Amino acid sequence: MILYLQLELWNRVERLVSRTPHALLFHGPSGVGKLSMAERYAKYLLCEASGGRRPCDQCDSCRWVEAGTHPDLRVVQAEAEGLQDRSEAEAVSEPATVRAGGRQIRIGQIVELADFVNLASHRGGRRVVLIHPAEAMNAHAANALLKSLEEPPPGAIFLLVSHRPAQLPVTVTSRCVRIRFALPERRLALAWLSEQGVADPERWLAYAGGAPRLALELARGEAAQYAADLVDDLVQGRLERAHAVRERGGLELLVDLLQRQALDCALTAFGLPPRYGLARAVQAEEGKAWLRAARALGPRRMLARHPLNPALFVEETLALLPQR
Repeated sequence: MILYLQLELWNRVERLVSRTPHALLFHGPSGVGKLSMAERYAKYLLCEASGGRRPCDQCDSCRWVEAGTHPDLRVVQAEAEGLQDRSEAEAVSEPATVRAGGRQIRIGQIVELADFVNLASHRGGRRVVLIHPAEAMNAHAANALLKSLEEPPPGAIFLLVSHRPAQLPVTVTSRCVRIRFALPERRLALAWLSEQGVADPERWLAYAGGAPRLALELARGEAAQYAADLVDDLVQGRLERAHAVRERGGLELLVDLLQRQALDCALTAFGLPPRYGLARAVQAEEGKAWLRAARALGPRRMLARHPLNPALFVEETLALLPQR
């Protein structure tokens, strides 16, 4: 995806190697390939083949990065809750990842990096830290990272990936070279999705808001067919399937779809083109009501992860929609 959809950005990032910035911030909408770019750049920085404009993908270093076992690469991330139930033995088997204890990146994870960035490289080259998503750092973690950004150890490079850079402290972002990702051209995104074997790429790209990586994940997900059926129902104004949702994953999907639909309906009512392909037939005077619904659905995205009563949660959520 990087070389196809983000070639210009890759060339810009690649040229930074000669200046060796100690910190880069990859930021932009979710699902546009920021993390893939950062991972490939990390591979490039650690590649042991000389003179290439891209990682060789053949040397030991490239293979270790691909396998997630490179001794000079550390990845700090906030993981989804479902991944935290694995055994401690499984966690130990992933030495290249400083594991997250929840949806935040905590100070302990950043403090654990001190020895890594201050000691000599195992391979005699750079040491790379990749933090994703950077906005998941709590205040203490961000302050701990700031110390390394202000006085970067020689040979240490920090790669931060963020969907919402405004949530990062200015003291952190001001010490990074910023690389902004925009949505790729629609024709390129559709062509790329077609090459990946995605059926009906127009539909999935619309639902993903133009983000091709997100569209691919949605189209290949275990609940892809269910999501497609639910989308069809919502567009037609049928809510029977929505009323029957009970599982946590289904609740999150439902709230996500409803909020996107509310935004699309508001845009349509105001005479603007929909963004997600989820608009249903609405009247011009309903625009404000759909916009209020979209705002009200925002907080429910978090509640969907831990509903006390799934059935009641669904009914309360659907009640937020404008009623004719």
